Amino acid sequence: MERLNTLAIDCHGHFTTEPPEFHSFRKDQVAFAEGRSEERPVYTGIPDEDLRRIITDNQLRIQQERGSDFTILSPRASGMGHHVPGQETAVDWARLSNDTIRRICELFPLNFAAVCQLPQTVDGGLGPVIAELERCVSAGFVGCNVNPDPSGGHWSAPPLYDPWWDPLWEAMTRLDVPGMIHVSGSCERALHTTGAHYLAADTAVFMQLIEGDLFERHPNLRLIIPHGGGAAPYHWGRYRGLSMMLGKQPLAEHVMQNLFFDTCVYHQAGIDLLFRMVEPKNILFGSELLGAVRADDPETGHSFDDTKRYIDALNLGQDTHHAVLGGNARQVYPRLDALLTAQGR
Repeated sequence: MERLNTLAIDCHGHFTTEPPEFHSFRKDQVAFAEGRSEERPVYTGIPDEDLRRIITDNQLRIQQERGSDFTILSPRASGMGHHVPGQETAVDWARLSNDTIRRICELFPLNFAAVCQLPQTVDGGLGPVIAELERCVSAGFVGCNVNPDPSGGHWSAPPLYDPWWDPLWEAMTRLDVPGMIHVSGSCERALHTTGAHYLAADTAVFMQLIEGDLFERHPNLRLIIPHGGGAAPYHWGRYRGLSMMLGKQPLAEHVMQNLFFDTCVYHQAGIDLLFRMVEPKNILFGSELLGAVRADDPETGHSFDDTKRYIDALNLGQDTHHAVLGGNARQVYPRLDALLTAQGR
């Protein structure tokens, strides 16, 4: 039973090492969707031997080098492209992306579990989104990524507490899967995708959750805000005060029973602040493996996104350390816990 408490589970990984043919197909698919091409492209997929080599040389190698045991893997977030017109295109792209993730997890069942991309669109409804979520969960996926801004920076979607979203929250609760709140690429030149759009969206969603009553209406829903919660921990006092001014309960009761942050924060001081402001029970180890920053920090000599190193330096105590590295993820992702338990881990 001891092993159940010591797995290091990275809750935030992406398949960002796709072969050139994958990107070429998407480029052609977008051109067709936008009416710039009359020929619908066809993509036969990545052969298993190529997929195995790509993962072995990249995600798996880095996972092992950094001392983690398991990664929750999803398609490239910036590649979800929910701003591209057409529900049919969104469904086709989500299915291809998700099926690729499924195949990776089948090739490496002891190292990866799958989280799905949803076929969201700017003007479409949630029916196809829920259908793809159900399809993926039936295939063994343990969660989903939810884009609060399918428009790519225009913020035309209703806030997450709006009843428009309720069918998705009800489906997630019924299927017992959490959602990571994750935008896709930015369509605005003034909003750098990973340095501005991602972090601004994380922060905006935290305020949306304070404003609304989402978790009162869906008490079993679990959401994860990545990248350390955006600016929320840094401005915790502001959000505590705004919650009071809006007549809400304290943050601990109003949102933090259902909301979690990951540790995709790329320096020690940021991790230190995150753990001072947010209770460890609400924090999941995540690195955004092969994500936003692929460089070594000259001040430390280590990769910026080697976030396990920052957690290890906190001296949290054994129980809390194990909870942050893996135990919390198993509670937030019960289907992951069931998968690992079936493996005897």
